[in-house]
Amino acid sequence: MIESLTCDVVVVGAGVVGAACALYAARAGLDVVVVDRGAVAGGTTGAGEGNLLVSDKEPGPELDLALLSARLWAELAREGLGKAVEYEAKGGVVVAGTDGALAGLEELAAGQRAAGVEAVPVPPDRLPDLEPYLAPGLAGGMHYPQDAQVMPALAAAHLLRASNARLVTGREVTAVPRGPGGAVRGVRTDRGDIHAPAVVNAAGTWGGEIAARAGVSLPVLPRRGFVLVTEPLPPRIRHKVYAADYVGDVASDSAALQTSPVVEGTPAGPVLIGASRERVGFDRSLSLPALRALAAGATDLFPFLAEVRALRTYVGFRPYLPDHLPAIGPDPRAPGLLHACGHEGAGIGLATGTGRLIAQALTGQVPDLDLGAFRPDRFTEEAE
Repeated sequence: MIESLTCDVVVVGAGVVGAACALYAARAGLDVVVVDRGAVAGGTTGAGEGNLLVSDKEPGPELDLALLSARLWAELAREGLGKAVEYEAKGGVVVAGTDGALAGLEELAAGQRAAGVEAVPVPPDRLPDLEPYLAPGLAGGMHYPQDAQVMPALAAAHLLRASNARLVTGREVTAVPRGPGGAVRGVRTDRGDIHAPAVVNAAGTWGGEIAARAGVSLPVLPRRGFVLVTEPLPPRIRHKVYAADYVGDVASDSAALQTSPVVEGTPAGPVLIGASRERVGFDRSLSLPALRALAAGATDLFPFLAEVRALRTYVGFRPYLPDHLPAIGPDPRAPGLLHACGHEGAGIGLATGTGRLIAQALTGQVPDLDLGAFRPDRFTEEAE
């Protein structure tokens, strides 16, 4: 059956970023339809760890967005969504294995504090107070009380439910029609049109494809990552814990395999172990080198994990843009088209801030943050 819908704004993508855009647009009084070719959280969101981090962001626009998003996640938790999305304000601990790594971590933390981040130095003899099962012999660390965690698929589902947006799954967006003057007129799908004066591209790793269907370019690339999941355990890991070199890996432009240990518990008991990243297109095949490196890094941080079984692994594709910043806001090349994609591995944490900024742009409000650094057409300008 071919069905046409009409609304104020159509959001393409039912991951957590699209869900947050729908929530804040609806709260701004707009009639919203969310469309996805798959299921809710069926893409990158469903393969995420649920990190809401400020600790891994260098001072600048992304950190500002992370701080805004952290406040909004906390607000949503207080409103009653916290339990439903398994929100845990558990904080993060970043550890350094050498004096050199510790010096770099302290320098990063100093800049973060100037931007509003709580970063508390932890000498080596106090690390066991925070994480009793950490390996001995570490040079020190930094405690980040603002770091938190959610369960990603639950977060996307409950944000969508709270938005009361109309959800249309199983529809592929095949085109973004444009009218006189180039303004978008909604989206065309394989099962009918959705008419709207505004379209939000929240398609994550596939954001470049949606942009192309609107006649504009956005160089989103997939960056593959694996996560190991252990058997359920009693609570032993209290915080989000990772090694200081993780920040450098996130900012790297290398296409080669990179891994740095990132370990955290979950309310259900399993421990999640990341993080790997490599650019291999949309190749979903299992990488034993990546999994071995993840396991080795995790046991270096927490030796007890050497005796724990890994029950499964999953793979996802982070939406990577060349300058490591997402595209957020109106696209001047296509009036009525807004982008909310390219968040790489930080989309779950940055979703709420992104959704609020998109809603402000849709309704003509002054945005909470300057959108200049996130301009969707910035890559076209560089090419010229």
